Amino acid sequence: MIKVAPSILSADYVNLQKDIEKVDQGGAEVLHIDIMDGQFVPALSYGPGWVKAIRPITKMILDVHMMVEQPERFIDQFADAGADIIGVHVEATPHIHRALQMIKNKGVKAEVVINPGTPVSAIKPVLYMVDQVLVMTVNPGFGGQKFLPETVKKIAELDELKKTEGLNFDIEIDGGVNDHTVVGAYQAGATVAVAGSYVFDADDPVSRIKAIKDATK
Repeated sequence: MIKVAPSILSADYVNLQKDIEKVDQGGAEVLHIDIMDGQFVPALSYGPGWVKAIRPITKMILDVHMMVEQPERFIDQFADAGADIIGVHVEATPHIHRALQMIKNKGVKAEVVINPGTPVSAIKPVLYMVDQVLVMTVNPGFGGQKFLPETVKKIAELDELKKTEGLNFDIEIDGGVNDHTVVGAYQAGATVAVAGSYVFDADDPVSRIKAIKDATK
């Protein structure tokens, strides 16, 4: 059964604590927090202050996904704010090894992220360092997009590398995830599913978390 990581990008900002408590009690293991700088992606979102405010209200794993140019500038701030996992895009820095090293040095789990157009080969040299790989199943920056089925091949490739290289990392998917699209990704090797609008736009978000889990039993 896959772990579910609701994305607060689709939550109600005015009632954020209420939404977080709802998915926490509904069985979600991870809270996905999208950090966007208006440069790496067009949109803007939260800063470290949001993570610091969220940390005391939930015991869920806080998975901070940095869609940010030169993420090294902010790693320490997000780690100090209470992030459990920090993800950095291989496309966002020429120094991906150093960025991941910085995360690990803060005692936080390190995640490398790849966009739909980026091959797995781009991150192969750093896979031994990471606790999680995030495969973007849409182009990053906006919620509500449709799942790109061609990304499932990358999940399978990563799963095969885990076996052949003796590596141990979670494979997370993000974008267009629902109880249908998650099935093929899970079968290919995905272990964590980010779901934003599918969960938070529903009248009953808890039923949507359950639907994803039921689809991957």
